[in-house]
Amino acid sequence: MRMLLSSAGRRVGLLRAFRSAAEELGVALEIFACDLEPEWSSACREADHALAVPPAPSPDYIDAVLGICERHGIALVVPTIDTELVQYSHARERFAAIGTTVSIGSPAIVEMARDKLATARFLAAAGIASPRTASAEELLDDDAEWPWPLLAKPRHGSSSRGIQIVYDRDELRPLTTMEPYVVQEMLRGREFTVNIFFDEHGALHSAIPHERLKVRAGEVEKAVTVRDPVLCAMARDLGAALDGAFGAMCFQAIMDGEGRASLFEINARFGGGYPLAHQAGATFTRWLLEQALDLPRSVHDAWKAGVVMLRYDDAVFV
Repeated sequence: MRMLLSSAGRRVGLLRAFRSAAEELGVALEIFACDLEPEWSSACREADHALAVPPAPSPDYIDAVLGICERHGIALVVPTIDTELVQYSHARERFAAIGTTVSIGSPAIVEMARDKLATARFLAAAGIASPRTASAEELLDDDAEWPWPLLAKPRHGSSSRGIQIVYDRDELRPLTTMEPYVVQEMLRGREFTVNIFFDEHGALHSAIPHERLKVRAGEVEKAVTVRDPVLCAMARDLGAALDGAFGAMCFQAIMDGEGRASLFEINARFGGGYPLAHQAGATFTRWLLEQALDLPRSVHDAWKAGVVMLRYDDAVFV
């Protein structure tokens, strides 16, 4: 089997998880990886083959990846960064026509998850607890009371880019000249990520919360898996509300001192902390390979709680 890790960047841990899953299955897996500059990507260096592609937002991006898949007989594409997800979701049928499965949900899910205001409205409609949210313009045009300070975030941002605490309308106003922003009430408490896995029919099979004990540059550095009933129930509610989910997703939530959780972000892709879920026994990579190869399914929710991840820096030398 051949697969493509898209926008591979530094996702060496994810690449290795696919390799170990293939070994467990007895599958000869050949991993292709693509990036804007593959020679500067550690994951591309570790892949069997590395290829250059245009920038993800480019109109030529999907055609370039389709060409790679057709030329090399790629069975599975795994996107990894937010800026490529919408394009992939709209092109799923084009990839399917050449025999390639893309691990991505429906356009409606991906577009909602990429838009923090749309995410807040989706969660409110689904009855899932989330922080009070509005666009910056809505707040500035409205005299409604808000519990200042507030958290201001780029509406389509990721990786903690551009997030600021604002203490009044005067601090918020300049942000609106740069890009669309949303504001949210500040949540205080313990922060969690919940990795979730959906089969090709959109059914949720596994939800693995981990507490984010330390974060660096938006990515978890120290964490521990926790089988928390509130977060697992939240995952089931989210899974029931999502129409057209597929493969790996994750969401982030904060739990206050009274055990109440509030969901504030959804990612329609593998989370950066997925290697912890994998180590705990929630082997999403194996389950995707089983689906792609139509092998007997081993998907389950019997992962281990209390598994700790302590990340450290490593290097690839060439």
